[in-house]
Amino acid sequence: MSIAVPNLACWKKRPVQNLLLIALFAEIGYATMNISTMPIYLVADRKFGQSVIGLVMVSFLLFEAVFKSVMGHVADRFGTRKLLIAGPSISIATSIISIFLPHGNGSAIEVFAFVVLRAFDGLAVAMLWPAAFSQMNSVVEDGERQQAMSYLNACYMIGIALAFPMGGIANDIFKVKWAGLVLATILFVGAALGAYFTPSSNAPIVADEEHSGGGLKAFLDSIKQIPEYLLLAVVAFMGIGFPLAIFKLFTLEEFGMSESAVGGMIFPGAIAMAALSGPLAKFGDRIGRARAVHFGLMLCTIGLSLIAIGGFLPFLRSPYLFGLAGLPAGLGFLLTIPAWMASVSDLNPERRATNIGAIMTAQGVGAMIGAPIGSAMYEKLQPLGKSLHLGESFGRYSPFMGCAVCVGVAWALSLKILHPVKVEAETTPVEVAVVEPETEGADSRYDEVSSR
Repeated sequence: MSIAVPNLACWKKRPVQNLLLIALFAEIGYATMNISTMPIYLVADRKFGQSVIGLVMVSFLLFEAVFKSVMGHVADRFGTRKLLIAGPSISIATSIISIFLPHGNGSAIEVFAFVVLRAFDGLAVAMLWPAAFSQMNSVVEDGERQQAMSYLNACYMIGIALAFPMGGIANDIFKVKWAGLVLATILFVGAALGAYFTPSSNAPIVADEEHSGGGLKAFLDSIKQIPEYLLLAVVAFMGIGFPLAIFKLFTLEEFGMSESAVGGMIFPGAIAMAALSGPLAKFGDRIGRARAVHFGLMLCTIGLSLIAIGGFLPFLRSPYLFGLAGLPAGLGFLLTIPAWMASVSDLNPERRATNIGAIMTAQGVGAMIGAPIGSAMYEKLQPLGKSLHLGESFGRYSPFMGCAVCVGVAWALSLKILHPVKVEAETTPVEVAVVEPETEGADSRYDEVSSR
C-alpha cells in the first residue's frame, strides 16, 4: 500500500528525506569500510597480499549477490523497515570485530576470519538496498519514481565518493589504518537508529499463488521474465568490479598520493554529482528512459576509455587527467542507473522489490567476477608491462582497460535491449503523464521492454 504524499516536490517529502539520510549514512559506512579502508588496512596492518584482498572482496560481493534477490522477496512479503534496521546493525558488529580480531600476519585462519566477516557485510548490504528502493517506490507518486530513484542512486555514488576523503582523513589524522573502521561503525549506528525511528511506508504484500515462493524461486522467475536485463547488469558491473578492490592502491602507488590527497581529488566530483543528480534525472525523464540509459552508458564508456589509454600512453598517466576522465563516467552512471531501476521497477508492481533484488543480484555477480580478475591483473601484469617497455603502470592501469571494455559491451547491449517508444518521441512529458493511464492502462509499465 502506497502512502505517497501529493503536492510536494519529491525531495521535500519527509519520508523521502528520511530514507535518503539512512541510505547515505549506510553507504558511506560500507564504502569507507570495504573500499576505502579495508584494502589498505589488510595490506599495511594485517600483512595480506594483494591477491588475498581480491578474495576477501569476493566474499563480500558473493553474499551480497546471492542474498539481494532473497532479501527483495523478504521486503515484498514482510515490509522494508526491519531490513533497513538489520543491515547496518550487522555491520556495527563486523566492523568492531575487524578491529579487535587478533593479528596473525596474514595467516590462513586470519584470512578466513576476514572472509567470513565480509560475507556478513555482504548480507547486510543485501538487506539494505532492495528494501530502500522498494520503500522509496512506496512514498512517491508514479511520475516521480525516476527522480526518486536518481536520489537513491546519488546516495550510493556520493557515499562511495565521500568514503575516500572521510576514511583517508581519519586514517591520516589518527595515524592508524583502522580509524576508517571506527568511522564506519559510527555511520552504521546512525543509519540503524534512523531506520528504527522512521515509520515503515511499505506494507507487506500478501502474494498470490503465482508470486509466492522463496527467494530462490523468485530469482529464477526473474531470470525467465527479464533475462536481457539481468545479462546487461552482469556485464556492466563485471566492468565496475575490475578496479573495485585496487582503486585506492592504484592512486597511492601510481600517483604517490596520500590517503587525504586521494580524498581531496575525489571530493569535488562527489559534490558535482550531488548537485547534478536532480537535473540529470529531469533530463532523463525528458529524453525517455531508454535514451537515458543509452546516453549514460556512452558517457561511461568514453570516460573509462580515456583512463584506460593511460596504460599505453605514459604522458596520460596524470592524476589530473584521471580525475577529469572520471567525470563523464560518474555523470553517465548518474544518468543511467535511475532510468534503469525505474524501468525494472515498472515491469511488474507486484514483483517490484523482487525484480530489483534480482537485478542487484546480477550486478553483484558481475562485480564478483570482475573484482578478483582485476586484482590479479593489477599484480600479475606489472612485470609484463616492464617487458613491453610500458613500465609497471601498464599492470596498474590494466583493470581500467577491462572495465572500459565491459561497460562498452553493456552500452552495445542496451542499444539492442532497450528501445524508445513512440510516445516518448512525439509527446511532451506532461502529455505522457495525462495520456498514459487512460490509453495504455496496466500496459504502460511495458513502455520499454526488452526485444525478444
